[in-house]
Amino acid sequence: MPDEPTPIDPGRWAARLSELAGRHGVPGAQFGVLRLAPDGREEAFTVAHGVLDTDTGHPVTARSAFQIGSITKLWTAAVVMGLVEEGLLTVDTPVAEVLPEAVPSGGATTAGVTVRHLLTHTSGIEGDLFTDTGRGDDAVEKYTALLAGAARIHPLGATFSYCNSGFVLLGRIIERLTGRVWDEAMRERLFVPLGLERTGTLPEEALLNDPAVGHVTGLPEPVRAPRWGLPRSVAPAGGVTADMGDLLRFAAAHLRGGTTADGTRLLSPDTVRAMTEPQVRLPDVRTLGEAWGLGWILYDWDGHRVVGHDGNTVGQSAFLRLLPGSGLAVGLLTNGGRTRDLYQDLYGEVFDALAGVRVPGPVEPPAEPPRTDVSAHTGVYENAAERLEVLAGPDGPVLRTTALGPLAELDPEPFQELPLAAVAPGVYAVRPQGALTWTPVTFYRLETGEEYVHHAGRALPRVGAPAV
Repeated sequence: MPDEPTPIDPGRWAARLSELAGRHGVPGAQFGVLRLAPDGREEAFTVAHGVLDTDTGHPVTARSAFQIGSITKLWTAAVVMGLVEEGLLTVDTPVAEVLPEAVPSGGATTAGVTVRHLLTHTSGIEGDLFTDTGRGDDAVEKYTALLAGAARIHPLGATFSYCNSGFVLLGRIIERLTGRVWDEAMRERLFVPLGLERTGTLPEEALLNDPAVGHVTGLPEPVRAPRWGLPRSVAPAGGVTADMGDLLRFAAAHLRGGTTADGTRLLSPDTVRAMTEPQVRLPDVRTLGEAWGLGWILYDWDGHRVVGHDGNTVGQSAFLRLLPGSGLAVGLLTNGGRTRDLYQDLYGEVFDALAGVRVPGPVEPPAEPPRTDVSAHTGVYENAAERLEVLAGPDGPVLRTTALGPLAELDPEPFQELPLAAVAPGVYAVRPQGALTWTPVTFYRLETGEEYVHHAGRALPRVGAPAV
């Protein structure tokens, strides 16, 4: 007989959440685990820690709503793939066929872009444009109209660069094909069939569900976020709020091959499988994952296939991982502090305890640094949201980072100068101020010779020499 799975002890994980959240300065969090047995039985729990808002001291409960940030992209992708199943488009349909107004001329940034390019972040469209086009139902439509004139970060399909704006385009495709505003289409096609009770896309919906407030600096001296969330214009890329129970219901539907708990089919098993098949390998396999599917990030953990996604908004961070081979889904929702460090510690423990799977540790410079010459990489690399300057400093290589664009004013540290530690040829790491884990900085060239750096999932082209 097969081994019985390790029993889940919610009390154990409630204690670990509180201890680790305290260690990493996280004001409030929800942590949840769902396990689906081969016979369809479901075992799930949610535990909570801390406060929703350090000003009010209101406690987090298991039913408090958090911003799930870019995990929203999985929800948008699921609705798009439902439209593919209905025959309204294919993953290789050009955007211009559905949204001709988004490609007004052959030279537009969006020319030649397909649905697959958008789902896999390979379109080359400038990805971090957070232009606020208002609170009206036409916010996504207005945003889409701006993209035809946006910069192209890399040639179409030439590399991977995380692209929020591409998922707004997908949201607009949903609007065009359903005749509904993105928010309404999500409710009709996903939230209602899944039976989600505390999920929404608008601030007024979140207000009814005991919402968390973000903190741009965590404990012991927390600083609340200066605004609650992202503009409505980018909602298809990061606008969903939910509690852990609803997040795990969404995950469970994928573990079941596209069906809800009551048997309602959202997607076919073939579509669910296709969404988690590798489409593009990442230039930097140490930050987000090894590869990308049709919406999902793909990981190799200790020889096991894991899929998932993270999300970051204004002072809130979210994490979701699924281990399909074990029917396991694990979620973490937070409102500030060293959230990546909390994720690393907590997920390492839970996956080891419940599935015997080792979560890879973050990148770290080796004890004996390799001999490298940073001079080949010195220069300025830039996109709409960030400028990186690589300098050969007197005490070793340095990375100077400057936040740009509308979100820069929300960043508590918009300018940092960090030592670059060598990891491997062409690969370095920095440790942002206040963080415990290192962040990779990967230099590479396209097949056509253009120089890039991959940082935080983004491909930034080299645009000049560093400032003196």
